[in-house]
Amino acid sequence: MRGGRATVAERLSRHPHTGDLWADEVRRVEVHDIDTTTGSWALTWSSAITNRRDEELRFGSPTTHGRTNAGYTGLFWRGPRAFRNGRILTAEGEGPELMGRQAAWLAYNGEHDGADGHATLVFVHAPENDHTGAGGAHPAHWFVRNDPFAAVAPSFAFHDELVLAPGATLTRRYRVLVADGVRDRERITARIAELPW
Repeated sequence: MRGGRATVAERLSRHPHTGDLWADEVRRVEVHDIDTTTGSWALTWSSAITNRRDEELRFGSPTTHGRTNAGYTGLFWRGPRAFRNGRILTAEGEGPELMGRQAAWLAYNGEHDGADGHATLVFVHAPENDHTGAGGAHPAHWFVRNDPFAAVAPSFAFHDELVLAPGATLTRRYRVLVADGVRDRERITARIAELPW
């Protein structure tokens, strides 16, 4: 840990059972902005996957293969049992109907098991998370549920496969803000603004 920030960085290689090299990944996890006064901290997760094959790599989800509302890919959070039926919200909407929709951030409020307390997790897209070239509009759709368990994933292949050309790199960065208590949209928006990328 250095300067109030803990970082874990690793290089990974992806091989099928044949042993061929399909992809290299550089992954980084950072814990930072720990605030004991407000009971909050941040985790930033980044990944860069490079296709090492001579053909395309195709990233899909159960939904791209026919299973409705099962479009999870990439980073995935599964909450504790007590967070079942928690509150889900974005800047524009609320509830489980946010499944498969787009938003710059998504928050999950849950209640602790066996204690009188709550926590809020806010999942935020980095501004550069755009594989469509759509001028800054990020393409991810949220996989989110609060029943039968709490789950959140910013899926880059929810509805459609993502195709990575030979030699190309897929880069993604997300931030998870963790805080004691229930945070509303106003406090969430203010906290996101306090932590520039």
